[in-house]
Formats: sequence, C-alpha cells, structure tokens
Amino acid sequence: MIQIIPSISVKENKITRLRKGDYKREKIYKESPLEVAKKFEGYGIKMIHLVDLEGARQGSPINYHALEIIAGHTNLEIDFAGGLYTDGDVDKAFEYGATSITAATIACLDKELFASWIVSHSRERIRLGADVFHRKIAIQGWQKGTQVSVFDHIAYFYNRSLKYVKTTDIEKYGSLEGPSFDLYKELLIRFPNLCIISSGGVRSLEDIQKLEEIGVYGVIFGEAYYEGVIQLKALEKFLA
Repeated sequence: MIQIIPSISVKENKITRLRKGDYKREKIYKESPLEVAKKFEGYGIKMIHLVDLEGARQGSPINYHALEIIAGHTNLEIDFAGGLYTDGDVDKAFEYGATSITAATIACLDKELFASWIVSHSRERIRLGADVFHRKIAIQGWQKGTQVSVFDHIAYFYNRSLKYVKTTDIEKYGSLEGPSFDLYKELLIRFPNLCIISSGGVRSLEDIQKLEEIGVYGVIFGEAYYEGVIQLKALEKFLA
C-alpha cells in the first residue's frame, strides 16, 4: 500500500507553500507546524515530510526548532529536508528528532559525501532528493538549474545502495495540476528496486490511487490538503 506523507514546509516559523517552487509566489497558513502535525497524527498518518525552506535557500538548516518541537510532541516519523550539506547538519537533524533525511543539492555537488551517508547512517535513513525541471536536476531550493539528467543522477546512487528517492516535478509543485505520472513510470522501469516517492501536483484521491497502481512507494502532498481539496478523513482507505 502506498505510503501517505503530508508535507509541512516552514519559513519564519510558519507553514508556507511555494507555487512551482517560486519564493516570490508563497502562501502563508495560519496554523502552526505543530498544530498541523498533530492533526495529521490524529488521522493515523505515520510520517511527515518537514521542509526547511530557509535552509534550502541558504544552504544551511534554519528550522531545527520546528523539527524538535514536532518530534517532542508527536510520535510521527519525520523526514527532514532543506539545506543539509555537511556531516554535522545530518547529525544534528537526527539529534533533533528526524527519523530520516532527504538531501538534494549536496548529492549533486559532492556525490561521494552523500554516498558516504548512505553507508554511515544506513539506506533506511538517507533519502535522495532528485527534483527536476524538464527532466534535469534543480538544486539550491530549486533556484538553480543544472544539465544533469535525473536518470543519470539517480543511477549513480542506485548503484551505491540507495533505497529511497523523492522526486518532485517542479512544474507541478503547488499547482494542483496532477502528478507527473509518466516520469514516475519511467523511473520505475529503470530502477525497479528503488522506492520512489512522488511529490508535486496531487489534486485528488484518484491521483493517489493511480500512483499506487503504477507502483510508486509513497506520495508527498501539501497543497491539496491546505487548500481543502483533499480531506484527511478521505485518506483512511490508504492508511488502514
């Protein structure tokens, strides 16, 4: 059964969503990260994806406090992301309560370092963020494009024991236009033993059902919940 992973993106202690990854097109929500995390937990959700938007943009985590508060007041598993560039950043994330971390930019800038984390922290705790724009990797909080093929990028780590990869089609993020089904199908064909986590564009239960049918391991969504398009109660069939 597909893993349901709501996203909480934090900027200046507030839940903030970016349309198509654009920091100039942000929307701030009134509820606190902890309030929303508790609500997710209350509906039977086991894991959240916590994104430090400031950390992603600046290259160093800023919102460890949000991680610590949620970890201390819920039993949720927390996948933490945003600005993780060094051994110290990763160690600190785990110290503050992360169950796993997702790193993207450093995996592009220093492949050997990221690969070493898979060994030192285990493949269960280290997830690759491979976010794309027209099938090319984007880094630094999606503010910088590259000419690196998402397939070549993932293959490098797939051959080094990578188990989990989170892939966001940036054009879909925060758009409620539907996930990039074709992208995920191709990834599953190329990397059949990889746990693919979809992110971006989810607009309905039907989208989640289709992702499950094509073999996607997990789905991260945010906009659909925050805008009231998907109700948490409606997710019960995926949480049984």
